[in-house]
Amino acid sequence: MSEKVGKKGNEKADYPFKRNFSKNSAKVNRVKAAAKRKRMNNDEHLGDTVNSKYLLNKKTKHHNNNRNEKFDARKKDDKMYIIPLGGIEEIGKNMTAFQYKDEIVIVDAGLTFPEDEHLGIDVIIPDFAYLESNRDKIKALLLTHGHEDHIGAIPYLYQKLGSEDIPMYGGRLTLELAKAKFERKDAKLPKEKIIKGRSILKISKYFTVEFISVTHSIADCYAICIKTPAGTILHSGDFKVDLTPIDGEGFDFGRLAQLGEEGVDLLLSDSTNALIPGFTPSERTVGESLKEEFSKAKGRIILAAFASHVHRLQQIINIAEKHGRKIAIDGRSMVKIFEICSNLGYLKIPRGIMVDINRVESLPANQVLIICTGTQGEPLAALSRIANGSHKHISLREGDTVVISATPIPGNEKAAYKNINQLMKRNANVVFEKVVGIHVSGHGCQEEQKLMLNLVKPKFFMPVHGEYMMLKKHKELAEAVGIPSNNILLTENGMKLELTKSKFRSVGRVPSGATLIDGFGIGDIGNAVLKDRQNLADDGIVIISVSQYKTGKFSRQVELVTRGFVYNKDAESLLAETKELIKLELENLENQEIKEIGKVKQKLKIKVGEFLNKKTDREPIILPIIMEV
Repeated sequence: MSEKVGKKGNEKADYPFKRNFSKNSAKVNRVKAAAKRKRMNNDEHLGDTVNSKYLLNKKTKHHNNNRNEKFDARKKDDKMYIIPLGGIEEIGKNMTAFQYKDEIVIVDAGLTFPEDEHLGIDVIIPDFAYLESNRDKIKALLLTHGHEDHIGAIPYLYQKLGSEDIPMYGGRLTLELAKAKFERKDAKLPKEKIIKGRSILKISKYFTVEFISVTHSIADCYAICIKTPAGTILHSGDFKVDLTPIDGEGFDFGRLAQLGEEGVDLLLSDSTNALIPGFTPSERTVGESLKEEFSKAKGRIILAAFASHVHRLQQIINIAEKHGRKIAIDGRSMVKIFEICSNLGYLKIPRGIMVDINRVESLPANQVLIICTGTQGEPLAALSRIANGSHKHISLREGDTVVISATPIPGNEKAAYKNINQLMKRNANVVFEKVVGIHVSGHGCQEEQKLMLNLVKPKFFMPVHGEYMMLKKHKELAEAVGIPSNNILLTENGMKLELTKSKFRSVGRVPSGATLIDGFGIGDIGNAVLKDRQNLADDGIVIISVSQYKTGKFSRQVELVTRGFVYNKDAESLLAETKELIKLELENLENQEIKEIGKVKQKLKIKVGEFLNKKTDREPIILPIIMEV
């Protein structure tokens, strides 16, 4: 402001909405009385214990000064805890617990996918130990949206907690996708409560929550405002600022700004694209690029996309209809999404456009669109089977166009590009993101992250949903918009963070980490098992078979079987030496009168392991089998 406030002549011009009540005392009293009633109503709605004796006016201000100081101090020292159990320093398995006194609410319960070292592991979920030990305190599970990294662990959570009495709150689509996760799991469906944008719900004695619409890459995405007597927290969920959303459900600037004016003590915000300057383009730009590819394609189009990207699927359906192409879908998750979203009305599918996958070979090439899974190079996904020629219904032809409308998730690059190479070897025209703009992120870049910070204006800030470099950059962006560095906390999974009106700090740790899912087992695969699997993959196994008589003596007939260690015909001398070593060791055990099978196995493992390592510089798993005869 260039002019000072206080000049009566300019006050109205500078502040057009500022009112001057000094001329009308009756009006002043009416306004104050109305404000007092409003405050009391709000306090009652929120379950607050504020008494009218603490509401000051001119007559009681001096008299009640001491009591108000005590009250303010109590409120100031009131505390709640934020406990991230996943999603910090990683992309995936997002989960955060919020605790006030004897109540806990959980935001999201996601999974992540295994990396190369997780041999045989299907998915990875957060460690639920802290929640299991506080099961009776949990009042609700709040869901920001329906992506796997936010809902994929839900059935495992309910299976572990052993209670379907904890309700799930989320958008209609999110809850349907979450419920679908229970089909193959030993867990009962919990209660569900469908919400919409600006839904305000008092879910327990202390917790009031509000869902605020944001834009992302799937319908029904929400930021969540959590209020307790200790403070107000906003969790952004995954977001970008899309001004031309496909479904018309826009980014709720107004409510977020309003919350900012009301006062937000802590913001947790999506950090995924913190390293990328500018704004993320609108999803509609992808539609324009896809139209161009459809116009150029003379033969069949095989399009791989994320099954959960409902907005993109709708655009693809619309473009296919305009170009007179029938649509076949392949991939279990894709089929499931089409079923759920079409039933709920999130996908509008023209009558007669869908055909069964086994019919596509008989249709004219220029009338076919195949939508499938496999953008990340997953070995069993539809696109991978098409690429390696093992698909049951689809064989690549010259003139086919393959469109991959996604980018590889970090860690999946090798598998994804292997698929692209194989597709090109089969003479397909392959179109992928690095070549043309057929994919945009569902996460906001730097300018959108700064916009969120400016709208909400939090007192404290905690970057979430990203690797450390992303979180660190998000911290720098927050500092750039004016949040003091001391008010920003970079944390880790498992940290227990205390929030008061004056402080936000770490006060300890809770059990946390990763739980590995292999088949139907939850957490039965630990580091020891993974190490054995890695050893098997690296150096193979040597099986020793020996007979032990009832007298304690051992047979001198020793059998050796190897797998993945050496080719037996090329290593006959090595195996013969190993057998002689075993016979000598058995003789020593007899002389020492060691008969206990467990001790015998241990001695053989050590002796043979040291010998083979010295001879081959390998560490195969040694598996002795002692048969009593």
